[in-house]
Amino acid sequence: MRTPETVVTAGAALLADALDGQAVATRRVDWRPPSGDPAALAAVMGDRRRRPANAQALAAMLAAEACLVDVRPAAEVLGLEPGRFLHAGPPLDWARASGPLRGALVGAMLLEGLAGDPAEAERRLAAGDGVSWEPCHHHGGVGPMAGVVSPSMWVFELRDDVHGHTSWCTLNEGLGKVLRYGAYGPEVIDRLQWMGRVLGPLLQGAVRSAGPVDVRAIVAQMVQMGDEGHNRNRAGTLMFLRELLPALIDSGAPSRDVAEAVRFVSGNDHFFLNLVMPACKLQTRAAAGIPGSTVVTVMSRNGTDFGIQTSGTGERWFTAPANTPEGLYLGSYGPDDANPDIGDSAITETAGLGGMSMATAPAIVRFVGGSVPDALATTQRMYDITVGENPAFAIPILEFRGAPTGIDVTAVLRSGVLPQINTGMAGRVAGTGQVGAGLVTPPVECFTQALDALAAAT
Repeated sequence: MRTPETVVTAGAALLADALDGQAVATRRVDWRPPSGDPAALAAVMGDRRRRPANAQALAAMLAAEACLVDVRPAAEVLGLEPGRFLHAGPPLDWARASGPLRGALVGAMLLEGLAGDPAEAERRLAAGDGVSWEPCHHHGGVGPMAGVVSPSMWVFELRDDVHGHTSWCTLNEGLGKVLRYGAYGPEVIDRLQWMGRVLGPLLQGAVRSAGPVDVRAIVAQMVQMGDEGHNRNRAGTLMFLRELLPALIDSGAPSRDVAEAVRFVSGNDHFFLNLVMPACKLQTRAAAGIPGSTVVTVMSRNGTDFGIQTSGTGERWFTAPANTPEGLYLGSYGPDDANPDIGDSAITETAGLGGMSMATAPAIVRFVGGSVPDALATTQRMYDITVGENPAFAIPILEFRGAPTGIDVTAVLRSGVLPQINTGMAGRVAGTGQVGAGLVTPPVECFTQALDALAAAT
């Protein structure tokens, strides 16, 4: 061949630009050197345990079950005492806490009757006066957005009998001015009190009567019905309601309470998110603690830091400053109003759903500021950074290919492709609530830190 048909170029555009100027066909490849310490990457890639360990991690994730077995107050499930709270993301103190996390803690203080007003709540929280908080993940659970859990809040309790694990999550409050987005006004506290007084006991009775509910089976169906399980849960919410509706009607509770509960659940398309999250936590937890495995088992944020954990490094956090999502804003809110990324809900992406499976939910792309071609391309790209697929979560538009599952630290750093996350956006100022929804990626520094730790363990 004397004259090539196409020249493939990579890296700086100098060569491609020169060839273009000479009317030579070029194909530009988006290639970049791997991130992180080359020696650490070589050590981990050369670790003979890596491939079988990652295969073991994937098999454990695919085998995990997730059945809703009960609905109970957090004090009963977790042994939370007055003044003790849980939150989303890696650990942090009050001085570094973001606005929405501070707002949610203030709301929890008011809900529990530990302060007479927001100012008193802030003073006690800042001083650590009889209060403490730690991550939900440290107790095997997950919390959406700020993820604040207080003793009187009711939680879904899910069980994986294959691996003997339990997980939990609070009941979803809806959108807008809600505690998980950092709002704590009277309407927020009133709603939470109603959820504890009416909704929680009704769901408890229905689950104990009709359950257990196979949440994993509902997730598998919702993925084929246009839900990606993070920002779109419409099909999942209605299927969950269908499971419990007969038991709710037969409960003997006042018809007014039953009607109000059904109206609340059916009118909140995100209600099932708080069941998808603990189901995903059970899936990723099954893969934790396998020496040599480079599979990510936790991605989470507290509004200040983004943190990940990997299978081969156990419960150790690798953190970096959280990015701020980009997307669409509610009402008159804009980018200056948005807080950096927050919430344990990235556990859905850790398990292969949410942004990882955007292709299955074209209806969601306008809500998060994307397009249908973007969604298809995103999921195709996620297969490059995962160790396998989950056939239970089949994506119709991709010929029922399984969801990309098992994010591999080495694949992320070698390819430069970061996991895609769909998320809501909380207001930067405490008490604001939700300001929008959008897309975000983790900071690459979380993965380079994890790589160093994995290399040290070889």
